[in-house]
Amino acid sequence: MDIQIVAAEKPLMAEARPRKPAPFLPMSRAEMDALGWDACDIVLVTGDAYVDHPSFGMAIIGRLLEAQGFRVGIIAQPDWHSAEPFKALGKPKVFFGVTGGNMDSMVNRYTADRRIRSDDAYTAGGEGGKRPDRCTIVYAQRCREAFKDTPIVLGGIEASLRRIAHYDYWSDKVRRSVLADAKADLLLYGNAERAVVEVAQRLAAGEAPRALDDIRGVALFRKVPADYTELHADDLESADEGATRQKGLTVIRLPALEQVEQDKEAYARASRVLHRESNPGNARPLVQRHGDRDLWLNPPPIPLTSEEMDAVYDLPYARAPHPSYGDAKIPAWDMIKFSVTIMRGCFGGCTFCSITEHEGRIIQNRSEGSILREIEKIRDKTPGFTGVISDIGGPTANMYRMACKDPKVEAACRRPSCVFPEICPNLNTSHDDLIRLYRKVRETKGIKKVMVASGVRYDLAVESPEYIKELVTHHVGGYLKIAPEHTERGPLDKMMKPGIGAYDKFKRMFDAAAEQAGKKYYLIPYFIAAHPGTTDEDMMNLALWLKKNRYRADQVQTFLPSPMATATAMYHTGVNPLRGVRRGGSDKVEAIKGLRQRRLHKAFLRYHDPDNWPVLREALIQMGRRDLIGSQPHQLVPAYQPPGTGKAAGTKRPIRPGGKTQRFTTKGVRVMK
Repeated sequence: MDIQIVAAEKPLMAEARPRKPAPFLPMSRAEMDALGWDACDIVLVTGDAYVDHPSFGMAIIGRLLEAQGFRVGIIAQPDWHSAEPFKALGKPKVFFGVTGGNMDSMVNRYTADRRIRSDDAYTAGGEGGKRPDRCTIVYAQRCREAFKDTPIVLGGIEASLRRIAHYDYWSDKVRRSVLADAKADLLLYGNAERAVVEVAQRLAAGEAPRALDDIRGVALFRKVPADYTELHADDLESADEGATRQKGLTVIRLPALEQVEQDKEAYARASRVLHRESNPGNARPLVQRHGDRDLWLNPPPIPLTSEEMDAVYDLPYARAPHPSYGDAKIPAWDMIKFSVTIMRGCFGGCTFCSITEHEGRIIQNRSEGSILREIEKIRDKTPGFTGVISDIGGPTANMYRMACKDPKVEAACRRPSCVFPEICPNLNTSHDDLIRLYRKVRETKGIKKVMVASGVRYDLAVESPEYIKELVTHHVGGYLKIAPEHTERGPLDKMMKPGIGAYDKFKRMFDAAAEQAGKKYYLIPYFIAAHPGTTDEDMMNLALWLKKNRYRADQVQTFLPSPMATATAMYHTGVNPLRGVRRGGSDKVEAIKGLRQRRLHKAFLRYHDPDNWPVLREALIQMGRRDLIGSQPHQLVPAYQPPGTGKAAGTKRPIRPGGKTQRFTTKGVRVMK
């Protein structure tokens, strides 16, 4: 089978075998007995509390497999210190499915400063510590201990973003594919509904996991077949990067694990090639050597059609946490229980974000009918509903039904973003379908208000004044969160974000629409500190912009290098994978790695906080910008510390071995005497 050719896929529900759905997928033997089950066909192990709702991955996969006729059980947040909790539902007849949950477990457990979090939004009571570090690996190993010969299939965002050798921020090293560490049989990445159904059906029919090497979105260890031609992207002396198109079956060889561990340019090359081979229309399989084995990645899944998306969201979810949690609050559930997902994917391509790597850049849309049916279910079945839909959107708020104007162009495109450095002329940016949807939702009986809480791509919104008017008049409640991320061109180019001028244009249109509607609404802009490619001078200019525009950020975001993101490759390697990577010819990027430097960048975002004034004064002096110290409107921080403020004011600089004071230095600017 030539998996490099996009052929018509078998409809997702083509072989569905409807059976009476379980009230909740069972989490105990008692629940299995009540259903009359002697065993589960499939057991899903997850790092999240079990909430039977389509915003939670284990619920989607579980209900989808149930619709295919499989008996599916859930083991949620098991005690991982032994294999016994993994035997709770008995031996699954087909496979164990293992996921870290809706978030990567390391992102879930640690802050950008590598401090352990005390809470967990996906746990009953918000309690932290209910999942281990790298829980996909730990859970898979315990499943293997529990039932040695049962196939183990990895999925979810943690597996998806760690599918090849990847830089791990928390250990500060390159780790091998999670598939190797977990000792699992298969890894499913991206939107895995189609893949998991086929895997389940074929394993149930008696096929071995190693035989499932023709399914899109599957990673496994296998030899390169003799009839494939290898294109060597691992040759850093070549500018080709394995991009040449050839007839017949081809596979692109990424730099090997050992190569990317030792050579940062090789790591950047691997990241560049993986992201280039991400369009289902033209992606080719990838292979990466791990020791004496080859890790094989099939091309990404074909996006779901609207009919298939509807089928997924129309499954018989209980739309509530499992009863075993009693009255305990699950913060993530409380946040989304009155919200509606209308689409998946994002074509923005922001380098710090993992949405594109996981969900793809082709938008997958639900129909109006499916969305309206879900809103009626929220109205009729969700306790505490007051008539307000808290959010309607997806990874972004306003990409619903946007797509390339020409499917042939879309299938051939290798651009990482449809909107950077500017909006592609082939992109349909019409908001008409979204506006019509908003109006139909507002007309639904019992719906008082429909909120759009965040995620508006302002560079797209300015293409539709009618959308901005609709948004402001009906769908904003006082504040709208927006994410320009920075003001300076240097970091924005590394983020693949539009210039601040696009934000300014959106703000003018937003304010005008609010005035016309007789509303007092405000934009809350979000910014990132310490992103690769950001200098101290960039952060200073951002702080000056914030002060000029009278913004005082209460919470700020420091760049967190999540697995497989392009910006993470920049952070780790100091190389820009958005451009060609070749030995001696790569584009360099300044990475902000020191904790003190990262805290300085964060301090610039909170220039108004007296606790930050001492470090900002010191930095401004080192940067030769004493003119910004004082009490004038154009100045950033006062010259004197008010009594009782500034935690750092009375502290001494740390002493280096040898007795010398550690000097504060700045990056990216010339230090003036």
